[in-house]
Amino acid sequence: MYVIAGLGNPGSKYEKTRHNAGFQVIDRLAEKYHIDMKMKRHRAVCGTGLIEGVRVLLVKPQTFMNLSGESIQEAVRFSGADPQSEFLVIYDDVSLPPGQLRIRKKGSAGGHNGMKNIILHLGTQEFARVRVGVGEKPAGYDLADYVLGHFSKEEEKQMEEAFERAADAVAVILKEGTDRAMNQFN
Repeated sequence: MYVIAGLGNPGSKYEKTRHNAGFQVIDRLAEKYHIDMKMKRHRAVCGTGLIEGVRVLLVKPQTFMNLSGESIQEAVRFSGADPQSEFLVIYDDVSLPPGQLRIRKKGSAGGHNGMKNIILHLGTQEFARVRVGVGEKPAGYDLADYVLGHFSKEEEKQMEEAFERAADAVAVILKEGTDRAMNQFN
């Protein structure tokens, strides 16, 4: 089983914020592939199903962003997935322009606290990731306030398209591999 985790914060207060880009992509995947996201396990909202013929566990950790690794570690262990070859994480990136995607096979946390916690709990940084650009914080803004803020009306349309492209990228990763997705979407 392939584990696909989208990062975000639980609760209506955080819906559609920049930091919940990963949750938004998981929602697109669940809708597109008819995966019911009502299971509550691993301190997460989860759903199982098939994407491009691959059995998947979709995961939206409910531990809040900075503790995402706790939930993800439980899900990966339960599923028996190999974190290096059967795990993918989707998250927001302030170093990319709004809507831009960046797919990588491995890498550091890049200052992202959710990713730091995942790397800590999985004991490796060698796992695939889809980063969704949410734009750089404006000068003088607090980073936490920026990522917990909402998109402008102009950015919303751009981001909706990005979430769809990110879901498409996940399907390509599962069907044709990460290299193919990197060539197609980066």
